Amino acid sequence: MKNFLIAAGLLAAATATAYAEDVTGTLVLYTSQPNADAQATVDAFKVRHPGVDVEWVRDGTTKMMAKLRAEFEAGAPKPDVLLIADMVTMEGLKKEGRLMAHEGADTSAYDPAIMDDDKTYFSTKLITTGIVYNTNAPMVPTSYKDLLKEEATDKLAMPSPLTSGAATIHMTALTSNPDLGWALYEGLADQGANPKGGNGGTYKAIAGGEKLYGFVVDFLPIREKLKGAPVEFVFPEEGVSAVTEPVAILSTAQNPNAAKAFVDFLLSEDGQKLASSQGYLPAHPSVAAPEGFPERKDIKLMEFDPAQALQQDQANKIKFTEIFGG
Repeated sequence: MKNFLIAAGLLAAATATAYAEDVTGTLVLYTSQPNADAQATVDAFKVRHPGVDVEWVRDGTTKMMAKLRAEFEAGAPKPDVLLIADMVTMEGLKKEGRLMAHEGADTSAYDPAIMDDDKTYFSTKLITTGIVYNTNAPMVPTSYKDLLKEEATDKLAMPSPLTSGAATIHMTALTSNPDLGWALYEGLADQGANPKGGNGGTYKAIAGGEKLYGFVVDFLPIREKLKGAPVEFVFPEEGVSAVTEPVAILSTAQNPNAAKAFVDFLLSEDGQKLASSQGYLPAHPSVAAPEGFPERKDIKLMEFDPAQALQQDQANKIKFTEIFGG
């Protein structure tokens, strides 16, 4: 057994060396990261793999997918690798056979719930959605149900699932929770909530005092609170939903070796420390969270099945429209 383990170790080392030597050429990345984050990610990757020339294109996930769909239709998809907002979009691509498995990716340190069992896409961070409130608000919410209290009537803001992918996943997670369900959204409508736009507009309405409570992605209030903004972010007792900014290799990738190396970098501790330095909660449980965040072990994630969410997506959005209007 000892000799077997030594031999296995030598083989792994030799394979890794050969793999590293072959990471060259051009890598085409499509991403929904903000421009500054995308550039920093590419720069850090190139430090590890200087032989790779990275060409990257950035847009929101919805627009990026429209671009990619057009390329699929033309029979000429350009990217080797995708780094976009959510697992539901990746599930759709996986179902269509558009993704390449990366069997060698090391996900042993990660929560299996945020990784694809077939290793066709990999979560790289946790951008959670919970409750934000203005510090001048009369109530400090600890549960989603607190937003149904009188103190929150006509004081609610939230992004629309028809616009925001994070809001879509949040809606799916909340309505799948047996203690919340669609009754929560019906109650929010009765409270005068009018979901619209994205997370940025919601944050501004609450930070500015136009509204006092709502749902929003974590990093906006957590970052801005450190700068003196009158906001607090709450990780509710029921838990938070999360978009995980997954990365995946297209089945049509022209440079799969560089694409695999890019995935490996994002999943490495160095890649996860980069995410933390950018102000995001790293998906790796051993990498410290940015200032203002609780420790990863203290954050409860709500149950979320991306395959089921994909199947129910249209029905959920129709239900949402019936409650709030188009």
